[in-house]
Amino acid sequence: MKKQTLLLFVFLSIFSIQSFSQEQKKPKLVVGIVVDQMCYDYLYRFYDKFSIDGFQKIMNNGTNCRNTQYNYIPTFTGPGHASIYTGTTPSNHGIVANEWYDRKTKHEKNCVGDSLYTTIGSSSKNGACSPKNLQAITITDQLKLTYPKAKVISLSIKNRGAILPGGHKSDGSYWYDPSTGDFITSSYYKKELPFWLQNFNAKKHVSTYMQQTWNTLLPIENYIESGIDNSPYEELIFGNTKPTFPYAFKKLDDSKKMKVFTATPFANTHLLNASLEAIQGEELGKDNTPDFLCISFSSTDILGHAYGPQSIEIEDMYLRLDLEIARLLQYLEKEIGKNEFTLFLTADHAVVPVPQLLIDQKLPGGYFFLEKPLKELRDSCTRKFGFDCILEVTNNNIYIDKLNLTSKKLDLNLVKNYIIDQLKFWPNIKNTYTSEDLENSEQADYWKNLIKNGYMKEESGDVIFMLDPGYLPYQKDNEKNRQGTSHGSGYSYDTHVPLLWYGKNIPTQEVFRKVEITDITATLTHILQLTKPSLTTGEPILEILNK
Repeated sequence: MKKQTLLLFVFLSIFSIQSFSQEQKKPKLVVGIVVDQMCYDYLYRFYDKFSIDGFQKIMNNGTNCRNTQYNYIPTFTGPGHASIYTGTTPSNHGIVANEWYDRKTKHEKNCVGDSLYTTIGSSSKNGACSPKNLQAITITDQLKLTYPKAKVISLSIKNRGAILPGGHKSDGSYWYDPSTGDFITSSYYKKELPFWLQNFNAKKHVSTYMQQTWNTLLPIENYIESGIDNSPYEELIFGNTKPTFPYAFKKLDDSKKMKVFTATPFANTHLLNASLEAIQGEELGKDNTPDFLCISFSSTDILGHAYGPQSIEIEDMYLRLDLEIARLLQYLEKEIGKNEFTLFLTADHAVVPVPQLLIDQKLPGGYFFLEKPLKELRDSCTRKFGFDCILEVTNNNIYIDKLNLTSKKLDLNLVKNYIIDQLKFWPNIKNTYTSEDLENSEQADYWKNLIKNGYMKEESGDVIFMLDPGYLPYQKDNEKNRQGTSHGSGYSYDTHVPLLWYGKNIPTQEVFRKVEITDITATLTHILQLTKPSLTTGEPILEILNK
């Protein structure tokens, strides 16, 4: 009897160890999806129209972090992708905007621009890019450092949406070239495109897509979650005389077709098709060394800027994107295995409703037109200090001419404080900070912390200001600026984004506590059993890991 009991104990122990080992086994493939400019509420506004195999499947069978927030300002595409994949804020990884003023060159610097490299895949200059401005290791870099045989592939319509997730050690980062309709890369990565991508480009899918007409997926009267079709708040970007369905693209010339293609739902289909070709061509997820595929859907942002979150166009794009997500899940479960991949889906930022809509509905919000107050500030500084000491104003950052201050023996702090005092006369300014305020280690208020997390001394301005909620900055007032919308603030309409997890070892649950965007990489380090990337400041989402 004792012998039988002992044998049973040994058997159960071995079974438990094997079960534990199986549960802890790393996924063969991680798929990271970023949906550019996706608002959190889209998951619920459009839920009843989503298929059961797309967003609904992930929401109902995975982990839904319902209070995921960006923890810095500004909320732009470049900083968003960098923060998701490094697990830290711009104050550490250095991508403080999509473009920022470079004091050395006295010109704007693109977050992924790099003239040392050339385009691979076309004769255009759209591949003169690299991740050199990214000053932190990504989770994808860490995977390659730990497992040299691991593959990292990253694709997007936007260059920054492909380059920053793929990191410095990507095996291939590819983006759309609007001059040709092909996917390209940079000589930073490769000397030629891989064979599978050459074949994909050769089929000239974009030309075929742009022979089609975009009409609503469902009868247009069913789109009750959105505003009217002929809305005064929407831009004319497709050549129509009104911003209304259907959109026929045949009449556009070829160069125009290649550019406006990026704002259509067809571009999401095109990107996913290229991503599926990458899985097959690169043999991702085919061995026990984990691979990583990064996909960034950019067209939601390009369309969203022109039409706004209340448009039927945006709703229809998301209903169609849902079908692409369903197609991706079906492919992964068939080709990689239902319990062999882990997927997360989030956004690089959300978006403010069209400010003119807020004005017309008597809600807080509007426009801040910089031209007149900036001229008055420059004139005031000239009277006070003898010269215009402002080099540039961009992204709500004011850059001061420090070199001339030094030659004229003027105190920099005196000038900063004078500018702060003058900003008090500007309309719709919520807060102002000097670089000293942000470099001060003393406890800060909520808004100051957000700006501090997005501030880097070498790249950011000397004075930074915040606009009131609902306001967008423009250089000057014109009719076009009263249509469409943007993002970049620290307010919840820009910071609150979806975060969904699905696949291997992901429990079914909803998490309502606050999760920060930097927590994604901190969680992936444990899913992939890696050392945390060197500058990661996020914390792992324990609800996912403590199953």
